[in-house]
Amino acid sequence: MLILNDISLKDYNTFGIDVMAKHFVSVNTIDELTTALKLKEYSKKFILGGGSNILLTKNMDALVIHINLKGKEIVSQIKDTVIVKSQAGENWHEFVLWCLKQDYGGLENMSLIPGNVGTAPIQNIGAYGVELKDHFISCEAIDLQTLERKTFNNSDCDFGYRNSIFKQAAKGKYIITSVNFRLSIKNHTLRTNYGSIQEELNSLKVIPTIQNISKAVINIRESKLPNPKEIGNSGSFFKNPIINKTQFKILEEKFPDVPSYSISEETIKVPAGWLIEKAGFKGKTFKNYGVHKKQALVLVNYGGAKGGDILKLSKLIQETIYRIFDISIETEVNIL
Repeated sequence: MLILNDISLKDYNTFGIDVMAKHFVSVNTIDELTTALKLKEYSKKFILGGGSNILLTKNMDALVIHINLKGKEIVSQIKDTVIVKSQAGENWHEFVLWCLKQDYGGLENMSLIPGNVGTAPIQNIGAYGVELKDHFISCEAIDLQTLERKTFNNSDCDFGYRNSIFKQAAKGKYIITSVNFRLSIKNHTLRTNYGSIQEELNSLKVIPTIQNISKAVINIRESKLPNPKEIGNSGSFFKNPIINKTQFKILEEKFPDVPSYSISEETIKVPAGWLIEKAGFKGKTFKNYGVHKKQALVLVNYGGAKGGDILKLSKLIQETIYRIFDISIETEVNIL
């Protein structure tokens, strides 16, 4: 375990923001992680996963602990299902592809989501009608105060839309070290009725399988979202707002073309991307940063932008959306 000083975090966040870590260590085992957490000479510590859901706005005057725990294993197999365990440092998309190679179904609709497995439960990541909570069994975590290990079951995590206990009551209190998933090994449930998955399958001229659904999702995402390796971004920057039906009726009277998705008898989800595009931000560029030309939900760093620049843009978008639509949109990205 090697501790480095004055290290750029540009390659450790998908926005490609060039901020400095005063101290940095990458841990590959639980023992290394525990040792790093015990280091009393570093009073401030910051845990860094895949760097896909953060916007860094300042240098980190702390010991940045990069979670690089690797490994996948089959825990058990019962009838039509398998329980798979992944270490926190595994890349999410590579883990999904590995599952599909074994013909394990359930995560295919979440192909190509950036980030690592360990941060997925924090956000309750989701795409195309599927959320992590739908296949999550449990995760193991370390208590930052006591360094004891704790298991969180699905019900313990209090999952919501892009939300969990790890963003609420347990925020900053635990480090997730591994995650267990329940996946199908036959009689897979094929989810093709969300977005344009079926249309893409027809275009590919393939029958629906979990592998082909993954290919369709990858094609759709690549056609709409910039590759972080080419253009710095963190995927969807904002959550889709959920409003009550009374508020939606008022909105619909002013904007009859507003798309929506019913969440419950009383609530409706409105696409934040539509609101942002309607407000005129889609494709708008401010020097070396802006809003992506194909997906208004995505804020981008074209190279050399500061985190503060992108934060300023996000606040401008939020204020404009509220002024025009009387709707508050929240950031999906964690701002540091």
